This record gives sequence, structure tokens and C-alpha cells, in this order.
Amino acid sequence: MTLSALSGHETTSREALDLGLARDRRVTTIEFRVGDALDLDLPNGSVDVVHAHQVLQHVADPVAALREMRRVCRPGGVVAARDADYSAMVWWPAEPALDGWRRLYRRVAEDGGGQPDAGRRLLSWARAAGFESVTATASTWCYADPAARELWSTSWADRIRHSGIAQRALASGAATEQQLDELAEGWLRWGRAVDAWFTIVHGEVLCRA
Repeated sequence: MTLSALSGHETTSREALDLGLARDRRVTTIEFRVGDALDLDLPNGSVDVVHAHQVLQHVADPVAALREMRRVCRPGGVVAARDADYSAMVWWPAEPALDGWRRLYRRVAEDGGGQPDAGRRLLSWARAAGFESVTATASTWCYADPAARELWSTSWADRIRHSGIAQRALASGAATEQQLDELAEGWLRWGRAVDAWFTIVHGEVLCRA
């Protein structure tokens, strides 16, 4: 079983499900469901592996979510989680708009009950959820070649204008339409730089149930 969230994109559960179905339409051995991470519709000990990718940063009670993952995992099974750490994201060249983007994202995410720096907290959350055997690691994504820079910059330019993050920023007064446009333009400027580089640090845990 895999729990997934499109970090920053604010895609709805149904949209994410439809995306998964579209990508895996030729695979007949996968079942897709929409559910609540705090109340999984599965019996105790019914799955071998639970993998949560970029999920816990969006959950108001990540420890409770991990306990629920532990509940549905069979004894000896594995619960794995990976989450980004927004404070640890670094980039070049310096772009003031990206500094503004991170401040805005953090504000809106935290106001919604999320934790943008979830990566560094995964080990402590897993311990608090009752896991005794936990292996903690980290990994990185790097956007530095032309195709990767274009993908990352244009996707965030679109997200900061049109996603749930944008809607909540406007509704709360955290940003205006003009300010969101300026952040989007900053992303595009960054992406056009021939020496542009962006790295995301992820925290990871592998827990034995």
C-alpha cells in the first residue's frame, strides 16, 4: 500500500487517483483507493508494506498517521516514509522571488496545519508513534540540467499561481494576485539561468512493525 501526496501541487485526492490510474492503466494488479491517512479502511495487520511519500508534511497529526500505518501493517512488515524539508532547500543563482516563495509556502502550509520541514522530524515522529526499529536516512533531488530546470521552474510558476496554495494565500490575505505573479516570474527567471541549480533534501524512515 502506498500513500502519496503531490507536494506543493495541492492536487485533490481524486485528481491524484485519476493521475495514478492514467499512468498505470495497463497494470491490472494494482487497486487505487482514496482514503484518510488517519483512518485507513483496512483491517489490522493486512498489508506487508506501507509507503508514505510526501504525505506527512501535509497531515496535522503525523504521529497519529504513522500509528495508523503501523496498525494496518503486519508484524514484521515495513512502514516507510519520505518527506521534503523546505528549510533545507538550496538554489543558485540567488533569486529574491524564490526567498519570497519559500516564506509564503511555509506560512500557508503551517496555517493549514502542515509542517514544511517534515523531513527532519520523521525519526522523532516514528519514535513517538511507537516504532522501536527505525532506520533514518536522507536523499536528495537535484535540478541542474536544462530539462530538469525547465520542469521545476515552470511547474512552480504554475503552482504558485493556480494551486490550492495560491487559493489559500489569496483567501487569507497572505499574498495578492500581483505578488503571486511576481513569484511566478521569479521562478521562470531562475529557470532560464544557464547555471541554475536547485536541491531538495528529504528525510526518510524505514520502520519495522
